Amino acid sequence: MRNPQGGLALDALDFEIIRVLSEDPALTNRGVARALEIAESTCAYRIRRLRESSAIRPRRLELDHAKLGYALHALITVFLTNHSREVVDRFMASMVKAPHVRQVMNLTGRYDFLISVAVADAEELRSFVLDHVTVHPSVRGTETHIVFDTRAGEWVPPLPDEQAP
Repeated sequence: MRNPQGGLALDALDFEIIRVLSEDPALTNRGVARALEIAESTCAYRIRRLRESSAIRPRRLELDHAKLGYALHALITVFLTNHSREVVDRFMASMVKAPHVRQVMNLTGRYDFLISVAVADAEELRSFVLDHVTVHPSVRGTETHIVFDTRAGEWVPPLPDEQAP
């Protein structure tokens, strides 16, 4: 059993379930059980345990923003003037509710935030930065980067016996 940093104790079957669901997140408990040749009740219990512990999260609808009219993907880095918890939390909360935002990350290092957005064109990108980001009094500056291509990684944690000692 692997128990990373006090987290949920996972065994080889848990990792196999995670691997199967990573390949096809739409599989039902029955589908996962069939793929692994285990009892459906065992599979349902394990998946429920993984979800309740947040080791795996509920599926989200994956959008093709370009096909929906928002073909320009950009990353906006943000520098704050104040790094108090209140300022950081307020900025994060406002960004996750702003239109066009795909993801918001609070970072260490040179930048304080990285915001991923999907917009229709450069003018909409400019308007987003001016109307939703730089209006915050705590924002010292921004840099905007247009994304040419992106691909999701395929990494899934290895089974416990494949881990380095």
